[in-house]
Amino acid sequence: MKSEWTQHKSYTVAEAQKKLEHYCAYQERCHEEVIQKLKSLNMIPQAIDVIIGHLLEHNFLNEERFACSFARGKFRIKQWGKIRITRELKARQISHYNINSALKEIDKEEYINSFNELSLKQWNSIRETNILKKKKKLFDFLIRKGFENQIIYDKIHELAEN
Repeated sequence: MKSEWTQHKSYTVAEAQKKLEHYCAYQERCHEEVIQKLKSLNMIPQAIDVIIGHLLEHNFLNEERFACSFARGKFRIKQWGKIRITRELKARQISHYNINSALKEIDKEEYINSFNELSLKQWNSIRETNILKKKKKLFDFLIRKGFENQIIYDKIHELAEN
């Protein structure tokens, strides 16, 4: 069991700055993640402000770039819809402007094709004989993925007809 007097390593501003440069260079980060990382390093608020300023000035930290990268990645890899992406970006305190910019990164045709493939694959994998329950399961799945209600309703209607 650790003593409550155990000392945590303390960092100088220069050391923390270097550490955060690597942290941001490894993967795009939002401001909130960087602030949390600095707090975990026991940095004081004034030092946090200085380091954030440095990271912004030297382009290690760019929220618009983060938002665009996040949106592209979550759409292509996890097949999230625009609603889920928007919700996740808002949770990271990304500005409305940057969220809209990020959503423009997703090609409309690619979005619809991905939605159609995902819907069909899920529809075929649901082993439910009751058509209403099957529709509900597909609807719930697509809502969790963050797709828009209207395209879900249209797709379910189309799949149930066939």
